[in-house]
Amino acid sequence: MVHTKNLIIGAGPAGLAMAGRFTKLSEPYILLEKSDKVASAWHQHYERLHLHTDKIHSALPHLPFSAEFPTYVSRLSLIDYYENYCQTFQINPVFNQSVISVIKENQRWHTRTHTGVTYISENVIICTGYNRVAVEPQWQGFEDFEGIKIHSKDYKNAEPFVGKKVLVVGMGNTGAEIALDLVENGANPSIVVRSPMNIIKRDFMGKPAQRLAIFLSQFPHWVYDSVGLLFRKLAIGDLSKYGIEAPQYAPSKQLRVFAKVPVIDIGTVAQIKKGNIKVLPDIQYFKEKSVVFKDNQTQNFEAIILATGYKAQLEDFIVGVEKILNDRHYPKALWTHEQGFEGMYFLGFQVPISGILRQIHLDSQTIVEQIMK
Repeated sequence: MVHTKNLIIGAGPAGLAMAGRFTKLSEPYILLEKSDKVASAWHQHYERLHLHTDKIHSALPHLPFSAEFPTYVSRLSLIDYYENYCQTFQINPVFNQSVISVIKENQRWHTRTHTGVTYISENVIICTGYNRVAVEPQWQGFEDFEGIKIHSKDYKNAEPFVGKKVLVVGMGNTGAEIALDLVENGANPSIVVRSPMNIIKRDFMGKPAQRLAIFLSQFPHWVYDSVGLLFRKLAIGDLSKYGIEAPQYAPSKQLRVFAKVPVIDIGTVAQIKKGNIKVLPDIQYFKEKSVVFKDNQTQNFEAIILATGYKAQLEDFIVGVEKILNDRHYPKALWTHEQGFEGMYFLGFQVPISGILRQIHLDSQTIVEQIMK
């Protein structure tokens, strides 16, 4: 058994933010990571990925991005930044420790890993990520499809798909950008849009739209929503003739009420308007070489990429956690006063339109202040 006052689970941006704040306060902690590197998800993401948020609002506590970083930091530069953060604050995660159970016993948290080690702590901070487990839906005949089938988590670049007809299933931020990457690099992509979409431009009048979102967040919701609808109309327009309907509510309301992130467009919409990316309705079923859609049209494809999202799946390892989750299976708050869950904190599960990394920066301070009371 290993004893510590504070145990952090997950060495992604949220876990590193907590570790950095604890280090500055000389507060003891242990940081566990299931892989062999920090920010492991960023090592796995597709190659062209950049942050969609301004570097000014995307840094971890106590270490701003330096001037040479561009406004939107690339995946590899972000990995370098996270590794430098560990060196700067002497953060030494315990790697290759996959947590299999977290349970409260005798007023202390007992966290057991697959290696057989049990960590006993007063506080446990869950930083395992909003997108921990890939969602891979199944359709009739999907197993019989003879072409390439991958989840977006396994997509790296367009090279395996050059010259191929590819169906991207799902137009979230990942699906939209993968479709753009495919069309810009010699593939022939179509994208399934299953429901009305809120789409916003990454930039507003030459500046990151995130800055406008942060400014508007200080006003009542109706103001924020009204401006958001106007911005959507001016920047995106009516896409219904291309097969994309817009919901009646603003992007800000969509995220606030439904916890669904709007699509941040960096060029996909323009390619759709040009006819280079085709929009298709929801899938009905698969055949060996083709897909039948809900409107009964059938098209042949050589590859399927499932951009169907992720889930936190905290139920996998936190005993009894269901009672403090919302109806979307995410934590209701940063912490709870529910009996049996005192001393458990959640960081990185809030997704405001003003940016998840900015929220991690803010919420990590709130959690530290609560722990240090």
